[in-house]
Order: sequence, then C-alpha cells, then structure tokens
Amino acid sequence: MTSSTILWKPSFERIVQTNLYRFMRTIEGEQRCSLPEMHRMWEWSVKNPHAFWNSIWDFCGVIAETKGERITNGEGTFERHHYFPDARLNFAENLLRRRDERLALVFWGEDKVQKTYTYKELFDAVERVAHALKELGVKPGDRVAGYVANMPETLIAAIATISIGAIWSSCSPDFGPAGALDRFGQVAPKVLFAVDGYFYKGKTFDNTPKIVEVVAGLPSIEKLVVIPYIGAGIPYAIGQRATDFYDFIRSGPVPPLKFKKFPFNHPIYIMFTSGTTGVPKCIVHGAGGTLLQHLKEHQLHCDIKPNDRVFYFTTCSWMMWNWFASVLSSEATLLLYDGSPLHPKTDILFDYADAWNMTLFGTSAKYLDMIAKMNVHPIKTHKLATLKTIGVTGSPLSGETAASVYKNIKKDVHLNVFSGGTDIISCFMNGNPISPVYADEMQGRGLGMRVEFYSDKGKSVARGEQGELVCTQPFPSQPLGFWGDATGERYHKAYFETFPNIWCHGDWGQVTANKGVIISGRADTVLNPGGVRIGTAEIYEQVCTIKEVLESLAVGQQWHNDERVILFVVLAEGVKLTDQLIDKIKSTIRTNATPRHVPSLIIQVPAVPHTKNGKITEIAVKCVIHGREVKNKESLEDASVLEYFRNLPELAC
Repeated sequence: MTSSTILWKPSFERIVQTNLYRFMRTIEGEQRCSLPEMHRMWEWSVKNPHAFWNSIWDFCGVIAETKGERITNGEGTFERHHYFPDARLNFAENLLRRRDERLALVFWGEDKVQKTYTYKELFDAVERVAHALKELGVKPGDRVAGYVANMPETLIAAIATISIGAIWSSCSPDFGPAGALDRFGQVAPKVLFAVDGYFYKGKTFDNTPKIVEVVAGLPSIEKLVVIPYIGAGIPYAIGQRATDFYDFIRSGPVPPLKFKKFPFNHPIYIMFTSGTTGVPKCIVHGAGGTLLQHLKEHQLHCDIKPNDRVFYFTTCSWMMWNWFASVLSSEATLLLYDGSPLHPKTDILFDYADAWNMTLFGTSAKYLDMIAKMNVHPIKTHKLATLKTIGVTGSPLSGETAASVYKNIKKDVHLNVFSGGTDIISCFMNGNPISPVYADEMQGRGLGMRVEFYSDKGKSVARGEQGELVCTQPFPSQPLGFWGDATGERYHKAYFETFPNIWCHGDWGQVTANKGVIISGRADTVLNPGGVRIGTAEIYEQVCTIKEVLESLAVGQQWHNDERVILFVVLAEGVKLTDQLIDKIKSTIRTNATPRHVPSLIIQVPAVPHTKNGKITEIAVKCVIHGREVKNKESLEDASVLEYFRNLPELAC
C-alpha cells in the first residue's frame, strides 16, 4: 500500500448533501470565484482570511450582540493580531441555542450508568448551576475547576461557568493529587467540581481521598461541589465548604439565565499541556476564536448537522473534550462515554453506536490499531447504519490501520484524520467529506489555516520534503497567552522564537503530492542518526504491520558522537523477541521505509509509557536511558513503566 492508494471516495450524491459543498457554492456566489475542489477552497481561504472568517461567522449563524465593523484589529505582529475586536457574544449561549425536547446528551459509564438529557433539561440544569455560582460570588474572570469524569454534570458545570463569564479548567480523576495540584494550583480556582469516583474496566475507584488532598492544597477554594457517580458521598473532612451537586443546584424556581455579552477574546478555558517536559503550561483560550474554529471544523470538515449523534472518546484532560462539547452549537446530540473503551466487551463502543444511531465515531489512532490486532470486526457484528464519519486524532494513523477501518468497520465511511493541539484548542490539519481518502496521509490543511513546513533556514520546503510545521498568518483560535505570563515572554518563546512572527508548532511533517499532509511526529522526538532527520511515525507505520508486535516506541540514543535509533517493542502474549523476529522487523522497515530507518537495536519491554491522554511519550524514555530526570511523572498513565527502560545492559556505552 502506498500514499497514492485511495481507500474511499464519496459519491456525487453524498458530496452535494454536505455543508461544505453548500458553503463553497455560497462563497462562489458572493466572491465571484471558482472553487471546483477542496484544495482550491483552502487556497482561497488563506489568501482571503478576512472574507473567509467573516463568511464562517455568517454561514454558521454565530449568536452575538454585535459582530462589529472590523474583522481584525490590524496589528502586524502575529501575537497581537486579533479577529473581530468589536464583537460581543456569550459562548455558552451558542451552545444552548436549542431548548426543546430533542436529545442533547446521552451518557454511558461503561455498563454501570446510563443517563439522557433533552435540550430543555440541559438548559434548565445549566441555569441552576449558573445561579448557584453567582450566589457564591463567582464573577467574570474567576476560575472554576473540574476534577471530573466525562459525564453530563461536568458539561453542565462547564457551560454554566462560561455563561457567567468565569473560566473553566479541568482534569480527569485518574490524575493523582500532585498532578491535579500542578494544574489547578497555578490558576487558583474559587470553586472545585469533583466526581466522587469512577469506573474503569469494571472496577470502582473512590476519588474522595484524593479530593481531600487537592482541596487541602488549594487555599483559593471556597466551595467544593461533589458530583455523585459511584455513591461514595461527600468527603466530610472538608467541612461546610463541601456540598453535593444536586443540593448545590436546589429545587424550586431560580431567576432566568440572562446571557451577558462579553468581548470576542473574553477567556473561557484554561487548558493544560501534558507536562511531560516540566510543569504544565496554562494556555488561555478565548470565546470567539474557540467558537469560530469549532463551528468551522464541525460543520465543514466533519459535516455535523442538526440532530446528528456525535461521539468522541475522550477524557476531561484532553482538548478533544472541549472540542466535543462545542458540538452542541451545531444543534447535534452528544454521546458521552466514560471508562474503558474495551469493557465489558471489546466492541462496546460499537454497541453504543448502534443503540443511539451514531453518525460520527471519534477515537484515537491507538484504539483503531488495537482493535484491528484484537480481531474486532464490527462490519460483521454491527449495523452501523447511520455512521457516516470516523474521526481520528491523538497520534499519526498508519496506512495499514486506515485500511483496516474499511475492511473491518465500514466500507462507506469518511475516515477523517485530523491534527492540532491543546495550544490552539483545534486543528491545523483536517479531513473533509468531499475528497478522496488516501492511505498514509491526512486529507489536507484546515480552512483558514496557512500551514507550511519549514526548513531550519526558515524557508518553505517542497512537497514531499519534511520540515517543521508552521502557521504563517494569524487565526482566531490562537491562545490569548499563558496564565500568569504578564509580559507574554513565555508565550512568545513557546511559539514565535524559532521563526520571527510565525507560529512554530513543534510537529514534523510534509505536504504530499496529493496535497494531503503527513505528520511524522513531534519535532523534539525526531531521530537524527548520521545527521538525517527521521520522524518516529515513519517507523511505527511499518512496525504496526507485524502482527507479533502490539506496540512500539523509538528513541535516539547518544552514541559515539552520533545518535543511534533504539526500537522498543511490546509483543503479543507468548511471543519472544527471537533473532528471526528481529530480522523480520528490520527487513520490513528497510524495505518499506529506508535503510536509515532501521534501528540499531530492538529491545523487548512489557509496556511503553503513555500520557493520560493515551499518547506514547518518547521524551520520558529518552530521559531515562540517558540518566536524566523525567519531569512531571503525574502526567503519565503509569509512571512505573519507566523502570523497564532503566539501566538496560544492551544500551551500555
């Protein structure tokens, strides 16, 4: 299989029914231009950013008091350039535009809990929480934190917080107290919503002891609101500051929720980086930019329409939760899930898809690779009649795994692979529902996002050549800055120090001959043997075709004034790393990549480390094998896994 292999192509009937097709025809009529295909649409969007973002506002029906006359403030520097500087709106009002009896939320907590909310019930609950927060004295700009599971009460608390102008931050309850305090301790929340526990792989985890530690470490907390999930109750050691969620919102009448209008860049979220290289950065995101980007990505790139049923497997620590929550602004239904995606059965998420007529199934590349190797074949066991899109992000998706989607899940489905980050609370690369899906690559760059790949000298590389991912013009969802970074020095250093006045994202990749995009990995994990830069994803793509290998991780080891590539492999149960298997792995890599990609050493390990968002973390392993400290182990799913990589005799110099 090559990058020119077409895995799926939409029919003309399907194309003309999409939001994107309708948008392109609208632009052609208004701007008197010709946009026959998606790449031309992208080119127009980045050459005419003011007209493009103005059209997104109108096409997606942003609810606002005013858009204002100016599209941007006209500042010449990327960091100070802002969109719609005179606009006034309320982000939460855009999410709560429906108030009827149709379904807004469905929730499954493994096989333990199921709930539903109509749009009316959702609005009523948000209205009550917003009133309770105001009664506590929460004001615009105050911080409200969530130590929470992916469940309806979490979404209600977040929307209520934003509706009154306060700022929401969250992390999942599987974080230990130190990890939660690393995050919340920097933003000093006034109120903490915390779930009493959670279910994972059928086991029940009591969160209340950790809540006590977190509250003790946050002197700013004036109220703890405990969300009941496992029935653990309120940690009474906290005293009068603690209350149950449903006692907090009270019964009886409350004043109507009036949506005060705030500036376009009023802060709504503080997001945290993974923290694998130090204390997590606190990235502040604004209302208008987040809303515009999400509306664009949902309606144009993912073809989400009113009454669609949208699912994304995520935790409240990952920016995909925030992205997912915004689906309400497109008047679709959210299908929430919390727990293991493989419990109580390996295909439970597909049971969910059938039970609730799912239209978009969102997951990670890791999950798709995992179920392919576990021989999960929903195409044989499930109807998936309404499923039109499978969304994938989190890490690069190999062509082999992409092909398995069409072989094992559904033949006529849009495989929408996208890539972005917490930094922009959205995506730089997106799929689209009107173009072919090719193996081994994402369909293209996001509309309005002028993404290029640069050489070390700051020049755009040719198609097919690899470089640093940059964005060369401002976009609405760029962060407002870092919390606590009054001078903007840390923010500037993070994104604009490498190439002046150009956003440098830290990914390594290329634009393909098909005008798609391949991301080869993070720039800080790129391998460099003999001075040749290699993305780790290029190795993983080949290794994942070998059925004996469940997972792999590649790092560079400093070696005799150079760097050599070390590949760690997790093998299927009962499989040993024999000379024959080593030869098979090396031969596969050499044949399908290049000899330079072949690792110097292949070492079997029981497991590789992941962040709590499910991404493998090469940086932590690289630190261990070089005897350096691994910073912020709290961000790892299981930090004890790192011990497998310590003092390995094979790596001795």
